[in-house]
Formats: sequence, structure tokens, C-alpha cells
Amino acid sequence: MDQSMDVVSNTKKLCKSYTHGEVQQHVIKNMDIQLFNRDFTVFMGPSGSGKSTLLHMLSGMDRASMGEIYFKGTNFTKYSEKQLAQFRRINCGYVFQQIYLINSMNLMDNVLVSGLLVGKNKKQIVQRGKELFMEVGLTEKEWVKYPSQISGGQMGRVGIVRALINNPEVVFADEPTGALDSASGKAVLDLLTEFNHRGQTIIMVTHDLKSALRGNRILYLKDGRIDGECVLGTYEGETEERKEKLIYFLERMGW
Repeated sequence: MDQSMDVVSNTKKLCKSYTHGEVQQHVIKNMDIQLFNRDFTVFMGPSGSGKSTLLHMLSGMDRASMGEIYFKGTNFTKYSEKQLAQFRRINCGYVFQQIYLINSMNLMDNVLVSGLLVGKNKKQIVQRGKELFMEVGLTEKEWVKYPSQISGGQMGRVGIVRALINNPEVVFADEPTGALDSASGKAVLDLLTEFNHRGQTIIMVTHDLKSALRGNRILYLKDGRIDGECVLGTYEGETEERKEKLIYFLERMGW
């Protein structure tokens, strides 16, 4: 996608450190990045490179040790916990490796509770929930089922519906196919790709090559810094040319 599109998120000298006894671990180091609206951005890198930590800070789930994070021009680094919670509910959708549905609630209620927390009109939220369920291929007979009654692939689809229920500016996905078999994982990636083609901004962390191929922009992290970037363009299918370009880039990065 065109990199001249507006910036949805950017950081300035972003740092994240953890202290273990007398040892301080620097996970993210003076990072300056720009992430663009309507892009499908993918973070890759070895274990411990800071991918998930960065994703959690960009989405307001974790705080920076130093530096600034901007979302559509607003610095939310110093927000209170209450302000951060409101920011996340309004602006962010999340798809995790583990979906974390509430076992005592049916699938529709699991989705609706996220929408109602924002204080939106219940009728509108219910209607959007129904439309999203239909879009991801889950019919009315599935809506009333409980998490224990559905497959992993269906669980992944429910996770996407929940992430999109509030029309978020950005969907953050952390290894969304990590716990799924190949067929279910492909279905989830197809859905994320389809929504991205409609204009949904997606920022994803993955170790998986097939998942990474869905991104139009790949950022490679190493030792807490952006070590390289690969621009693949809009995903129109898993072509050999696209795959070879990404593999060549990753090999240069030491993947």
C-alpha cells in the first residue's frame, strides 16, 4: 500500500526495560517507527527480540519505560489507567494466540460484552455482531453455543468478530494462528486479509512465514531495534515471487 498514507501510530525514542534483581534487561531500545493507516504491518524477529512487547506498548496494554507513543497524533504515553482502558476499548481490537473467551457465556454474549463496555447503543452492537458473525461464516446456530462446544478454527473466527465489534482503528494480532491447525490458521489469515483489503489497519506479530506473507510491510526486530524492512505490496495471493522476496529478506536478517 502507498506509504504516503497518514500515520496511524508512531514512536519517538521508545524504550522498554525490565529489572530482575540487580539485572536490567533492555527489551526495546530507542525505537523510532511510523505505522500507516490501512497497512497490514508484520513484526518478525527471533524470540526475545521484543516483538510482543512492542505490540503491547503500541496498543496501550503495556507502558513504555522511556520515550513517546503517538496514536493519530496524540501522545498517550502519560495516560492514566482509566484513560488507557478507554483508549483501548475505542481504538483497538485484539486477536491473540489464545482467544480467552468466557466459558459461562455463549459466543454472541462474549462478543457483545466488548461492545457494550464502550457504552454504545445495544441494538446497534447486536446488529453489528450478527453481521460480523455472518461475514466470518458462523450462522445463528453457532452464536448460541458456548466456547467448549466449538472447534479451534471457529474460536479463531469468534476472536476476529470480537476484535472488530467496536470498529477499531487498528486490529493488533499476536501470533493469531499459533494455536491453530493449518486449515484453521489459513481461514483466520484469509479473514484478516479480507478486512485489510476493505481498509482495516492491522499490526501483527508472527514467527510464521505463511502468516507474514499476508503483510504488505515487514519490519524485522533484532535485539530491541528495527534491523530491516521489506515492502511486499498488497497481498493478492501466495506467489513464488512474493515468497522468494520475503525469504531472501529474512535470510539477510539472519532468520
